[in-house]
Amino acid sequence: MFDTTIRGGTLVDGSGQPRFTGDIGIVGDRIAAVGGKLSPGVRDIDASGAIVTPGWVDVHTHYDGQATWDPYLSPSTDHGVTSVVMGNCGVGFAPVRADRRDWLISVMEGVEDIPGTVLAEGIQWQWESFPEYLDALDKMPRALDVGAQIPHSALRTYVMGERGITHDEAEPADIAAMVALVREGLRAGALGFSTSRTIIHKYQGRKYPPGTFASPDEILGLAHAMGEVGHGVFQMTSNHAQMETEVPWLTQVARDNNLPVAFALVQTDLTPHTWKRLLAALDETHAANIPLYGAVAGRPAGILMAWLGSIQPFMAHPLWAQLAPLPWAQKLTRLRDPQVRAKLTDMAVMQGAAQYDARLAYLTQGFHKMYQLGAEPDYEPAQEHSVASIAQRDGRSPLEVVYDMLMADDGKGIVYFPSFNYAYNDLSQLHTQLQHPRTMMSLADGGAHCGYICDVSMPTYMLSHWARDRRRGPTLPLELMVKRQTHDTARIYGLHDRGLLQPGQLADINLIDFDRLALPPPAVAFDLPAGGRRLVQSARGYVATMKSGQMIMQGGQRTGALPGRLIRGPQRAPA
Repeated sequence: MFDTTIRGGTLVDGSGQPRFTGDIGIVGDRIAAVGGKLSPGVRDIDASGAIVTPGWVDVHTHYDGQATWDPYLSPSTDHGVTSVVMGNCGVGFAPVRADRRDWLISVMEGVEDIPGTVLAEGIQWQWESFPEYLDALDKMPRALDVGAQIPHSALRTYVMGERGITHDEAEPADIAAMVALVREGLRAGALGFSTSRTIIHKYQGRKYPPGTFASPDEILGLAHAMGEVGHGVFQMTSNHAQMETEVPWLTQVARDNNLPVAFALVQTDLTPHTWKRLLAALDETHAANIPLYGAVAGRPAGILMAWLGSIQPFMAHPLWAQLAPLPWAQKLTRLRDPQVRAKLTDMAVMQGAAQYDARLAYLTQGFHKMYQLGAEPDYEPAQEHSVASIAQRDGRSPLEVVYDMLMADDGKGIVYFPSFNYAYNDLSQLHTQLQHPRTMMSLADGGAHCGYICDVSMPTYMLSHWARDRRRGPTLPLELMVKRQTHDTARIYGLHDRGLLQPGQLADINLIDFDRLALPPPAVAFDLPAGGRRLVQSARGYVATMKSGQMIMQGGQRTGALPGRLIRGPQRAPA
């Protein structure tokens, strides 16, 4: 007899094969049987009318701090995620010496917009080395599985101290010490190594994280350590517009070590067609069986502008500096004042405030890229709905239009600014990228960008938008959208025990009312340690989520079950 039998669901099993109707029998933490009409279980679950999928495997998160205090890694579990990988983009919290803890927090705060006060309050430091960090994670009960990568910035600083922070070139002895620690971390259970070479990532104003300018000897030496151990993903984020220049050495790393190398592949407004050449390069490496992958998103990197957020078009105005520190109720009263509105929407003042900062001007005056998100979020809006188009039609200034959008819903309105992956004003390039055999679902950034991005809901969006609701172009098969974020992400990271609804696999399972699946608008919450602020987005339509055979979410509510664990290194396929 099975412990649990899921009956009569439409199974989308993660393999990419056509969906079918059948039962799933579960014994302990594993799937024991799939298909047809199975014998009863101690517990039977009626899944008729629902689709049944593997749990999502999200490989690009920044829960490195949150994983030490939040067993649910909210809101990932709201979106059916049962396994996460953190330690991306070269930032994280191990290895670390006691006198560098606050500094690592400042790096994470700057690069990933996670409030330093939240991290300082929430993290209970119980480690110095990376293996000790894994041990600390292993001790904590949790609802879902977590895996970690070794972050370059922490590693370099641990070995080189101040020289690592000031970007001195690593000497042979430094590289040897870092290589030894990478070997140690991988053998203890790290899933990979990550680094960042992008000038977008900064902390403490205008400082770049250690490793940003690392020499080829340092990078290739660290990568070679992975090849020696025999497992791990080399994950890298770089300057998107110049990504083509990085491909040759990334290809070398993947070829020499025969291990996956993943780089962030996004479209920018400055170089809107570079992604095509990157896909062509991936065609070549795929043909040569070199494991190079472009990490792609399922939607634009969407900056969410709000009065309570980190970014909005008026943030450079001198008057906003006076309003920003006020309590919300007092701030809202001032924002409703017609005189305040008139001052903040003075275009001449705004242009002057941002005239020496091109990125600030882009964010605060890029009205052709600003859209009202609304009660039913549209992440592929048409150009005629932009602030610029509305202002032209209505004969108003763009600042007046965006001001009124932000004042909607009692001042909690959100303006959507698709910064990457929207140079064509649609998602046609993502439609192509999502079907490529050497792209990897990624970049949801769970746990990060608390004040201006909320893409952690991307797993849900992959189904609701791409497999059902898209109106501005063709949809994609549901079976493919499930496979991309279950089987495919799991296999790239060596997790052969999950991502499929097959006997022997972990019983990580989502039951979804596909017709009801939807994303309500994001909202600002103050639910982090020390009352920290973040943007959160829930989901509708998840009937239940199971992790290792136990129900962790039911009807959108936590059950209290905590079957999750630390993922230590690659996981073998079931016999």
